[in-house]
Amino acid sequence: MLFSPTVTVCTISLSSLFSDYINNKTMATEAPLTLDQANACCVEPDASTQDFIFQQTMYRIKDPKASLDFYTRVMGMRLLKKLDFPSMKFSLYFMGYEKAGDIPKDETERTTWCFTRKATLELTHNWGTETDTSFSGYHNGNSEPKGFGHIGIMVPDVEKACSRFESLGTKFIKKPSDGKMKNIAFIQDPDGYWIEILSAHNMADIKQE
Repeated sequence: MLFSPTVTVCTISLSSLFSDYINNKTMATEAPLTLDQANACCVEPDASTQDFIFQQTMYRIKDPKASLDFYTRVMGMRLLKKLDFPSMKFSLYFMGYEKAGDIPKDETERTTWCFTRKATLELTHNWGTETDTSFSGYHNGNSEPKGFGHIGIMVPDVEKACSRFESLGTKFIKKPSDGKMKNIAFIQDPDGYWIEILSAHNMADIKQE
């Protein structure tokens, strides 16, 4: 018999804060946790977790052709591994920022290698959605009921990156100069998922109002 320890978790959802802020909605009046309170919710990681990594974020896509084009041509990622599951009629596409020369040629080795990469994007395609006229798409988490918010991509220069995105016809939710939170942007992928565009050099200057 397996027993699971009781764990107390403290969470704050920034996704809804970002979307409310961008849409100029009234923010909640409740005060956030202080830094001391947040630190008090945290514990030193157990030694048994020292080799854990954050390996993937998964979301479902309607058309793999459109998504693969966007994440390689527009976002600069590479396809790290493709896995097909015929009996369940779905495929997985793992995307990430890795050098082409580092991707193993042997497919078995490539699979193992892929799952050692940090922060990959797992695109899940349920076969047939791309041609199903009755399928309206997936919920991106930024309309009611809100949940998932966005992924974030760090770039060296937000303005330069966004100028290129604009030239490629990318849809913007927020441009770098919009709103009070300057020097960050939000774009959308083919399924409407939000992608935050940020630069590490600017984040310390963002006003926490």
